[in-house]
Amino acid sequence: MEQITLGASGLTTSRIALGTWAIGGWMWGGSDEAQAIDTIRTAVTRGITLIDTAPVYGFGHSEEIVGKALAEGGLRDKVRIATKVGLNWKDGKVFRDSRPERIRQEVEDSLRRLRTDVIDLYQVHWPDLETPLEETAKVLAELRREGKIKAIGVSNYSPEQMDAFAAVAPLDAVQPPYNLFEREIEADVLPYAAAHQLTVLCYGSLCRGLLSGRITQETTFEGDDLRKADPKFKPDHRPHYLAAVAALRDLAKERFGKSLLALAVRWVLDQGPTIALWGARRPDQLDPVGEIDGWHIDAATKAEIDAILGRYVPDPISPAFMAPPRKRPPLA
Repeated sequence: MEQITLGASGLTTSRIALGTWAIGGWMWGGSDEAQAIDTIRTAVTRGITLIDTAPVYGFGHSEEIVGKALAEGGLRDKVRIATKVGLNWKDGKVFRDSRPERIRQEVEDSLRRLRTDVIDLYQVHWPDLETPLEETAKVLAELRREGKIKAIGVSNYSPEQMDAFAAVAPLDAVQPPYNLFEREIEADVLPYAAAHQLTVLCYGSLCRGLLSGRITQETTFEGDDLRKADPKFKPDHRPHYLAAVAALRDLAKERFGKSLLALAVRWVLDQGPTIALWGARRPDQLDPVGEIDGWHIDAATKAEIDAILGRYVPDPISPAFMAPPRKRPPLA
């Protein structure tokens, strides 16, 4: 599998990472722990060496599953663990919280749940606009000096926010939403990352399953599944996106003999210093991993992809609906 170095950290990982939001269950309709553990171990056997998680994924459950799968499987030394900090929750409601004292608490909780003594990549999940970015950066720089973390990243940050952060702590990575349908970062974050030697971990590479090719007009979502709130899946928009999916599927098969999923992931990897986060909670969802390496999307095909998107989805919808509240509630 293709490899990449995380910024200037010297840490090398696969360019496909296992995303574990769904494994945590929260906002994805629940989780099967045994199946999730099997998925994580299958990912490692297939050459995936970066596991991305966060405390908020299932309110600690995703980190616990990752820690159990790696520790009890003797796999910790075969992978890099990326987790996050800066989201808190109260009564099941999530909010941004990057106060230094909260970060100090979170890192210890994550180390315990992940059953490890060091986090390879520690990322601020969302910018906390009620805490100066410099304060957040300072405590992460301290954690790195203390040996609790090896590399530092941010997620959902603008270039201006990354500038303020990087003035205090060295940045190695940034994690924004990025896929064929959600491309806002091409105007700012992606060129910024290339100019500052940051590795880009792209979450939502399959646009919450839309680019897997498995979602139809009849597909329904149950419980707390976040796709119930995603405008792309609403009746007014889903037909347009599914028409684009059908055209992209045909293009992938005719041009490369590949699946739509493979085209979507390959496209992300061909956009720069990127890693594609591959969300899975069943081992079979990793079966197409072998389709990704050994080929690239040429310029003419990229232009054809753009034409398809322009034809069927002229006004793409952003992933902004996923953003947590900017202000935190009163804390006891």
